[in-house]
Amino acid sequence: MNREEGHGTPRRIAPWRMAIYSAVVAATVGGVYFATRDASAPTPMAADHNHGAAAGAQNASPVMLPPEQAQRIGVTYAVATVGALEREVRTVGQITYDETRLHVITPKIDGYVERLLVNATGQPVEMGQALLTIYSPMLVQAQEELLLAKRLTRDVAAASTDAQRSAADLLESSRRRLAYWDIPATEIAAIEETGTVRRTLTLRSPAAGYVLEKNVVAGQRIMAGEALYQVADLRRVWVEGEVFEQDLAQVRIGQMVHADFQALPGDHRMGRIGYVYPTISPETRTVRVRVVLANADLQLKPGMYATLRIVGGARTQALTVPRGAVLSTGERHVVFVREGNGQLAPREVALGLTNDTRVEVLRGLSAGDTVVASATFLVDAESNLGKALGGMGNMPGMEMSTPPASLPMTSTPRIPPPPRPTKPTRDPMADMPGMDHSAHVAPKAKSATPPRASHDGQIKP
Repeated sequence: MNREEGHGTPRRIAPWRMAIYSAVVAATVGGVYFATRDASAPTPMAADHNHGAAAGAQNASPVMLPPEQAQRIGVTYAVATVGALEREVRTVGQITYDETRLHVITPKIDGYVERLLVNATGQPVEMGQALLTIYSPMLVQAQEELLLAKRLTRDVAAASTDAQRSAADLLESSRRRLAYWDIPATEIAAIEETGTVRRTLTLRSPAAGYVLEKNVVAGQRIMAGEALYQVADLRRVWVEGEVFEQDLAQVRIGQMVHADFQALPGDHRMGRIGYVYPTISPETRTVRVRVVLANADLQLKPGMYATLRIVGGARTQALTVPRGAVLSTGERHVVFVREGNGQLAPREVALGLTNDTRVEVLRGLSAGDTVVASATFLVDAESNLGKALGGMGNMPGMEMSTPPASLPMTSTPRIPPPPRPTKPTRDPMADMPGMDHSAHVAPKAKSATPPRASHDGQIKP
């Protein structure tokens, strides 16, 4: 707004003038835009909003790695070679009893324990060793029938053949009854020779081994079928381990197994797989495997842990690389191959058998190719970073040039030169009609010196 000369009231600008000013400003801005919009090439993201570019950053691209940088981050190289590859499955097992050598000793008659001869858990027993003496009315009656049949046989010695045959059958039946009740043949013969009935008879062990359980004490009343002892023969034991589902193809019955034991350093034994269980654990995705081991010296004790190494099938002509050369993403397997120009190019491969040190490559490599053997993850990160920055290099404002290196500091700091005086810029719209800026000029600064009074009493500036 301007002020009329000699008057202090403001004057309004006509509407048609404001329209002209707005049109001029819009035309100026539009001309500048159309003149400079072709200065930079459009990027794919700005032009077409290509969302596939973000996914491309996840794919590795070739990377040039100088030798000094490779040495600094620990990159080493290896050559893909063709040779024999043995597959070995390693697992941990636990020694347990051979279930085919477990025996439960039970009486076949009712009675009372007079004397307990094997009276401790863990005690070794031999086959035929006396376990206990038992008093049973049934045994007393059977002895009396045996002696009666014996006397009858002597009495009918001069009788007819049929009578002699009947007496002999009765004697044999009495002997068989006592034998079926686990009375030893020696005791039956002793009863016949002495002709007296014994109050107690002895029960003996039908198997050799160690007593795992003892459920009887002296003076106890026992019944037919009651488990008195459990005996295990430890001259052969089982080792049960678990094999992962992906290793199941390398395991079969009859396969040789190496076994080592932490409790027996240096004691290496060989066994065979006796059984592979038909079910898979849904929680651990493993299969139980049973290994049979000889234990003639009784050094292997149930409950001990063992390390099992199952030697699987071997490939005689397999193309292999170190295990550290393969980078697995979950969807694919990648190795970085050093090309002739020094670049490390990613290459997708298909894998076969693996062991502790090497992995078989079925497709994607050739014999003699040099691959990154260690620090593969760092090379992949460098490759993905280069891919990501390469996709953003043409975006406006994403200047990827290397900043200039700063000069080293000296002992005397450098004093920057004083700023040069700049010429005042002239307002480009000052000459436009109706744009009088005189009213907007800042007033001059007043002097900071206070006013002084003259001798005539008037105040002078």
